Amino acid sequence: MKDVTYYPGCSLHGTAREYDESFRGVSKLLDIGLHELEDWTCCGSTSAHCTDEALAVALPVRNLRLAEKHDREMVVPCVACYSRFKAAEAEAKEHPEYLPSPYEGKVSVRYALDFFCDAAMREELKARIVKPLTGLKVACYYGCLAVRPPTLTGVEHYENPEHMDRLMEMLGAEAVPWSYKTDCCGASLVMTRTDIVVKLSQRILSMAMEAGADCIVTGCTMCHANLDTRQAGLPAQEGRGEIPVFYFTELMGLAMGHKEVKKWLSRHLTDPIKLLSNKELM
Repeated sequence: MKDVTYYPGCSLHGTAREYDESFRGVSKLLDIGLHELEDWTCCGSTSAHCTDEALAVALPVRNLRLAEKHDREMVVPCVACYSRFKAAEAEAKEHPEYLPSPYEGKVSVRYALDFFCDAAMREELKARIVKPLTGLKVACYYGCLAVRPPTLTGVEHYENPEHMDRLMEMLGAEAVPWSYKTDCCGASLVMTRTDIVVKLSQRILSMAMEAGADCIVTGCTMCHANLDTRQAGLPAQEGRGEIPVFYFTELMGLAMGHKEVKKWLSRHLTDPIKLLSNKELM
């Protein structure tokens, strides 16, 4: 069993419960021991870094200090939280005056998608697939923060990442090629410039359908929320007016035969169960 510190962040305890539950579910099937960070607090995403530079460093570093008490890497499913942790690590070194005491950065912070795409984890996953996702065409959507800035994420091919594509193909799905996998969906503009969010999100949805995808797969809570909820008025393509959006952990759970997949998917606004039933995957 591999033990890791788990930082769920605020959204996975609220609007993205299905991401939290599916992450925990697949981790259990893969014999990963999750230790939720004790007394964790908000990392400051997405508003702290826009209002107070010192606070934007202090909030995530507080959690990192808690995590470094244990000899475990910290896995973070929310890519916005992951981005803030990686930025805070760098900024704590550049601006030590933001903190009451120096932070040495001893904790290895991993984004959940990268964690599951490690070679050893892929081998474990491959051995546990009981229901290959045969016939399912997916558009892998990484969004902005999972791969950028590359100086923080370490992703080499940040304009055309493929690790989620390879993960989905291991599950038996077909990852379609398309050019919008790292385009912005509007993210945190959802409350202030809804018009921009609708425009950007619907372009991504339309391009995924044009590429021949049955669905979109992501690992970002904000991206999922925007794409799942902005489908009203989407121009119909190939007789469809909507396209389901999955968290990658939900499809991992489906391929591994987790018993609670239907409960996770029932929380989506754009129904994904009909698609999976038509594909004889549920």
